[in-house]
Amino acid sequence: MKQVITAKLKLHLSKEQKELLREVSLVYRNALNYASKVAFEKGKVSSANKLQKLIYQDIRSKFDLPSQMSCNVPRQVAATYKGLWTKLKQNAEHLQLGQTKKRYKGLDKPPKYLSRTCNLNYKRDYSFVKQEVSLITLQGRIKVPYSGYNKHIKLIKSGKNTVKFGGAKIYYARSTRTYYLLVSLELEIPNIEPDAINRVVSVDVGQRYHAVTTDTRNQTHFYSGKQCNRKATCYEKARKSLQQKGTRSAKRRLVSLSGRERRFVADQNHCLSKQIATPNTLIGLENLTNIRERTKPRKTGKKASIKQRKANHKQAKWSFAKLHSFIDYKAVLNNSLAIKVDADYTSQACPHCGYTSRGNRPNKGLVFHCESCGFKLHADLVAARNIAMRTLLTRQDWESTGSLSATPDGSSVEAKAARLSRFAELRWTAE
Repeated sequence: MKQVITAKLKLHLSKEQKELLREVSLVYRNALNYASKVAFEKGKVSSANKLQKLIYQDIRSKFDLPSQMSCNVPRQVAATYKGLWTKLKQNAEHLQLGQTKKRYKGLDKPPKYLSRTCNLNYKRDYSFVKQEVSLITLQGRIKVPYSGYNKHIKLIKSGKNTVKFGGAKIYYARSTRTYYLLVSLELEIPNIEPDAINRVVSVDVGQRYHAVTTDTRNQTHFYSGKQCNRKATCYEKARKSLQQKGTRSAKRRLVSLSGRERRFVADQNHCLSKQIATPNTLIGLENLTNIRERTKPRKTGKKASIKQRKANHKQAKWSFAKLHSFIDYKAVLNNSLAIKVDADYTSQACPHCGYTSRGNRPNKGLVFHCESCGFKLHADLVAARNIAMRTLLTRQDWESTGSLSATPDGSSVEAKAARLSRFAELRWTAE
């Protein structure tokens, strides 16, 4: 089993080295914008090979970039256009279905690159030499000391025996005027057997409670999202006020605020996933694919009330996918596994009698009240228990068949119906 992580290394540069990195990053950015303009003029090219044939010689002569960097430029630009074409096709489908009235404008003009970044290849553009990293510039190579997370530093120093180095990216933080090197590390993780799993934990994610976890021994934890939601609201109000003001000082303040909310949410998700991904655990997550389309708000824009607009904004900021991805990779590093189970009816099915109805959630509140047996409990905890039972059933299938699927098969309607029929037979008892 392989797991890819990213090590963020802070570069301790001298004044001369900082100027060399500034020069190469700005030239690389100019080359990206040139390639983007050519790709737009030639029919919005999204093929890296085709674009490289068009601009490789020009990049070498006009920008004096090294050969490998000159190859990375068309690859990065082609990947950008490929993503824009995908969004355009999705927008066309949504227009036909009547899901939106807005036309996607991402390909109306060539995308412009603003950040100081450079994509580097291992052993060609960068390499590690003892306690330093060797980086390529327009004036030759420089050796720079670095620092970072202790575990990442230990992996880098261990060499090829335990880790495989991938691509890297130079990143410039404008707020602190600091250069970082983001290095991709591929780890070889031994395969996990069912006997190594001694605990089953389920995770129900939400907006009021970012996560509610429970295991088969009734050990339950509620992770409130009150602080995170309050801070996100403060960021939103500050951003809206500064945008309405529109002065030069307000724009400078907006620049300093940019990314702060995103970093805060990422930090919250990192801390939460670290507590959830315990060693030797099978972690059950809900398969929430297309959840935004399935829970699309009835009213948006001017037709929606103030309360509905706030709810829509919170839903748009819900970062459940990022939390799932953090739990997934942290679990692998702790000799655990994260799998996804069907999310259908987890908040509507009674874990005691199996009765399933929307009426079990009066007014869609936080209290679950079964209409059949009268069982009462916190609705998020009920969902977590249903996920735990489905995860336990998946583990039993893993033991009997020897194969484990990380995500349920959604292509077959009959297979899904059979899974839901098995799930309906599960019961949660005090014993």
